[in-house]
Amino acid sequence: MTAGSQRFTAESVGRALDVLGERWTLLILREAFFGVRRYAQFARNLGIPRPTLSARLKQLVEQGLLDRVVYATDPDRHEYRLTDTGKEIFPALVILMRWGDDHLPTPDGPPLVLRHSCGEPVAPLLTCTHCGDEITTANVTPEPGPGYH
Repeated sequence: MTAGSQRFTAESVGRALDVLGERWTLLILREAFFGVRRYAQFARNLGIPRPTLSARLKQLVEQGLLDRVVYATDPDRHEYRLTDTGKEIFPALVILMRWGDDHLPTPDGPPLVLRHSCGEPVAPLLTCTHCGDEITTANVTPEPGPGYH
């Protein structure tokens, strides 16, 4: 196996897409970020076929992105809550929203605007945790990590 092909068999983006790469999965997570917790709410908000919703919710629970929690008994009723692992996807979803608004705009403007607690609309920016500079393709160099064999 060449070094170039190894990079793509073990790389992180592909592994993440194995979990997150299906359209409904990201839309379910988006709804969860904005407060949806119950099955019927997901189904109504997304217009998703119920078998598909059931399968995606099960996968998200199995992957550790959502917890399935009983909120009523007799009969048991469950809701889905983001785990800490699930919450870590929020920045990626915000970047996808911005990209969609910028490159696939609707005639009336963005369908949803996120407002930060400072009162201003969110303008997401990916920055280096060490120096604070914006991260771009011009100032990042990929190099083999410890998992590169």
